[in-house]
Amino acid sequence: MSLEEYLLEKNVWHRFVEKAETIHTADAARVASVPLSKVTKNLVSTTDSGEYILLVVPGDRKVNLDAAAKAANVKKIKLVPFSEAERISGYPPGGTPSLGHKTRMRTILEKVLLDYDTVYCGGGSRDKLLELRTQDIVKLSNATVAGIVE
Repeated sequence: MSLEEYLLEKNVWHRFVEKAETIHTADAARVASVPLSKVTKNLVSTTDSGEYILLVVPGDRKVNLDAAAKAANVKKIKLVPFSEAERISGYPPGGTPSLGHKTRMRTILEKVLLDYDTVYCGGGSRDKLLELRTQDIVKLSNATVAGIVE
């Protein structure tokens, strides 16, 4: 099932934004003329026990892995390499959305993102962003909302 099919099936309001191909969040925000604070980094990570967790943080902030581990109630979280992230999520780095992944993952969303009605995330490929309602990300992914940035 494609990302768009998933969103339609779940009856989720969304909007795709076409842009030049990018990998990094700052570049995506710049070419799409969107504030970097509203573009999420969707970081595939793994716990010490091998569980995959998606960390959703603002593009202008750095994830704090110790805080993420505490929010997930695990000893340690580490980011997975780009090549492994694509295998797990089903999407290339730079195109990873905040939901609708190949592998079901627990999600932790940075609490400052709740300041926005909508945020932008990877649109399934490196040449588009996806605008979603922040509350829909929380609801559909059953996300834990916590302070996980520095």
